Amino acid sequence: MVDSADIRLSIIVPSFNRKVEIEDLLLSLEKQDLPKQTFEVVIVDDGSTDGTDKWVMDFQSRSDVDVHLVRQDHKGPGAARNLGMEKAEGDVFVFIDSDCTAPPNWLRIIHNAFDNDPQLKAFGGRDDARSDFPPLLLAINYSMTSFLTTGGMRGGKKKRLAKFYPRSFNMGLHRDLYKKIGGFGNLRHGQDIEFSNRMIKSGEKVAHLPDCVVYHKRRTSLAKFFRQVYNWGVARINLYKIDPTMLEPLHFAPAVGFWMIVAFTFWALIFPAVFSIWNVFFLLGLLALLLSGVHAAIKYKNIVTGLLVPIVMPLQITGYGLGFTLAFVRRVLLNQGEFTGFVKKYYR
Repeated sequence: MVDSADIRLSIIVPSFNRKVEIEDLLLSLEKQDLPKQTFEVVIVDDGSTDGTDKWVMDFQSRSDVDVHLVRQDHKGPGAARNLGMEKAEGDVFVFIDSDCTAPPNWLRIIHNAFDNDPQLKAFGGRDDARSDFPPLLLAINYSMTSFLTTGGMRGGKKKRLAKFYPRSFNMGLHRDLYKKIGGFGNLRHGQDIEFSNRMIKSGEKVAHLPDCVVYHKRRTSLAKFFRQVYNWGVARINLYKIDPTMLEPLHFAPAVGFWMIVAFTFWALIFPAVFSIWNVFFLLGLLALLLSGVHAAIKYKNIVTGLLVPIVMPLQITGYGLGFTLAFVRRVLLNQGEFTGFVKKYYR
């Protein structure tokens, strides 16, 4: 067992054609207020063709951060994280996505958590947006963290409505636990939740660190965001097929809500008596979206963000609901094999 006072962190970052984002991430890691000798950074390049490797090597030559570059053929983020753990030399493996940046205290919070609690074997933190993000990214962040959508599941400081699973954008585990449960599985989407599920079921201590925050850039267009949330809906059913405990009642809510709106709209067009009731629900829903937009505009001091929120929130619910429904029909009702949703056009 490693003495907690000697803990060294290995930050593992999978990357595929994310050169600009890797630049921002490494610069943020260079500004960490933790002594440089207490951590290393392992960049696992998943077959990029955008010059990521050259930029990382240039950074290595001019920075005092201990950065290692590992390459593999295009095998996906799970395989990249597993390779990173194989190559890492630290005692605690810390994962952050390439489209994130970290505030200066990020690693210190993680290091202190393990240093102060020898029983701690894994952790998960939350994600947020920087105030200088473009309006669309701020709107997406607002939607992702709103209790009207998925805010009750993502690890904020407030009370959660479903079990918290550490996510790959901000999570980590001790080398001892890695040896016990193994690496990431083969799921294309949702693999971090499956991995977290094994961490939790190991019986070891897994902590939620609410003050451990990373800034997440997420998707850069509405189309990309739709594909992402659609794939999350599909992933939830794939996770259920692996372990039914990973599907909770709250996970049905977006799909149920979406199809209730579709059904109610259809009935209202056919039966005039239903139309007046539908108008009441429609106005209440519209009011909730508009109030969310106003709140977002005030929170981020950005009017454009406030105007985008009433568009982004329904898009998130629709995308997730459609992906969840199709996967439920195919995998649960028809008992077909696993599928992955958007793959080839996921980043376009």
